[in-house]
Amino acid sequence: MARITLDPITRIEGHLRIDVEVNGGAVTSAWSSAQMWRGIETVLKDRPPQDAWIYAQRFCGVCTTVHAISSIRSVEHALKVDVPLNAQYIRNMIMAQHSVQDHIVHFYHLSALDWVDVVSALKADPRKTAQLAQSISDWSGNSVTEFAAVQKKLKALVDTGRLGIFSSGYWGHPAMKLPPEANLMAVAHYLKALDYQRKAAQVGAILGGKNPHIQNLCVGGVATAINMDNLAAINMEKIAALRALMEETREFVQKVYYPDMVAIASAYREWFKYGKGVVNYLTVPEMAEDTRNSKFALPGGIIAAGDIKGARIITNHQDPALIGGITENVAHAWYEGSASLHPWEGETKPHYSDFQDNGKYTWCKAPRLDGKPVQVGPPAQLFAAYAGGNQKVRKLVDDSCRAIGVGVNDLHSTMGRLGARAIRAHLMADYSLEYLDKLVENVGKGDKVYANPTEIPNGEFRGVGFHEAPRGTLSHWIVIKDKKIKNYQAVVPSTWNASPRDDKGALGPYEASLVGNPVAQADKPLEVLRTIHSFDPCIACAVHTIDPEGKEITKVKVI
Repeated sequence: MARITLDPITRIEGHLRIDVEVNGGAVTSAWSSAQMWRGIETVLKDRPPQDAWIYAQRFCGVCTTVHAISSIRSVEHALKVDVPLNAQYIRNMIMAQHSVQDHIVHFYHLSALDWVDVVSALKADPRKTAQLAQSISDWSGNSVTEFAAVQKKLKALVDTGRLGIFSSGYWGHPAMKLPPEANLMAVAHYLKALDYQRKAAQVGAILGGKNPHIQNLCVGGVATAINMDNLAAINMEKIAALRALMEETREFVQKVYYPDMVAIASAYREWFKYGKGVVNYLTVPEMAEDTRNSKFALPGGIIAAGDIKGARIITNHQDPALIGGITENVAHAWYEGSASLHPWEGETKPHYSDFQDNGKYTWCKAPRLDGKPVQVGPPAQLFAAYAGGNQKVRKLVDDSCRAIGVGVNDLHSTMGRLGARAIRAHLMADYSLEYLDKLVENVGKGDKVYANPTEIPNGEFRGVGFHEAPRGTLSHWIVIKDKKIKNYQAVVPSTWNASPRDDKGALGPYEASLVGNPVAQADKPLEVLRTIHSFDPCIACAVHTIDPEGKEITKVKVI
């Protein structure tokens, strides 16, 4: 039996350590360890609740917008504040384009190099590469000239002996199986994706004031003024700019990213057999379409034991079973005690010790729903919408599965998570433009309200802000007392997925997904990275600085 320690896992946000035991070429046990302490919950105590969202989005430098949205919703829920339709549509556009940007970056820049052999692209025939690309998409950028130019640029890098952004990779690994032409196509699209993710970020900057860390939220709406005759407000010129950017990003997602994902999934179809792990799922409703967060374009749901048809659909953010069923356990996390607490009673009292396989080994708490581990993320959202009868989602999922040659239940897997993200990006690109049209239509009817000014009253109030972020279900929990924050806890997607064992010994989703995973070469555990990267880990907002000391049995290069 071999013990492998990957520390840190790179091409993610934050500091994650993964330990696996390998026997007979497969993982038999795993530990997920978040290696940094966040502590922003402590920073928020005694501050004005209306300012919480400004601090909360500093949980992360990547998924900033999602924390702002969730935080402001927690205060609005606590005080029962209505949000004008215009504000909801603006928030929806920001969230949708943030998702588009996030999913593009994850696929190309964080996970694609687990499947694409960059050096192999030097052997490709650009003419055959163009033929391949044009056979799966009519995107105008798939030309012989473009692929030849990329190959020339790549060769110049190789000839210098410095591969730059491609310098650390398991090139030539036996688990890599794409032909040179497919690798060249992916490398070219990798470079183009840098431009298009920026365009999606520009939408957030126009609507939110800046990117990252938007500046336009307020309790009861947004501070994004709408006035078609005012140069400083959202006017026709800005709407035209937003539409142009959204149409460009939609074209890239639907004609480049999505077809690339289908092609890679088809080539690595065996990876629909690995990475299943925890098949209890949680997702919350998203894309609000009324003023009280009771009507949404996409439903939420709770799925037990992978039973998609038996999903319990959640229709709004006031669901009492959802709000009451979440706890966080610290039996194996570096905090005082071992209790399971509801987030409103949650504590963040750090107590570091060494990495202990059977003791405490991570800064990440163990969230549980009704006492059980759950997986969150794009598959959960698609499963719930599929079960809930959303026809747009059903068609996308069915068409994708048919194109790859798998079934819906095969999405419980490493490749299933990657495929679900591409489908979700396709969906969010469409929603971006839908909500722009709804905003224009609503303003055209004479409704120009974008905020309901709200004062924080005396007394004690409890609220939770839910949001279905790119990585899955996010919730911010606030207790307000006498106009100040008494307690604040964030239960984030990577906390759910990177969860350690709980007090009953149940593995978290990362850990469970690795059991049974193949490992061809112990010193180059590419397959472990494939499964972990499929979750799109974002540990900066998953842990509650870094201690460089640890007991490593084997340290390997990670990419």
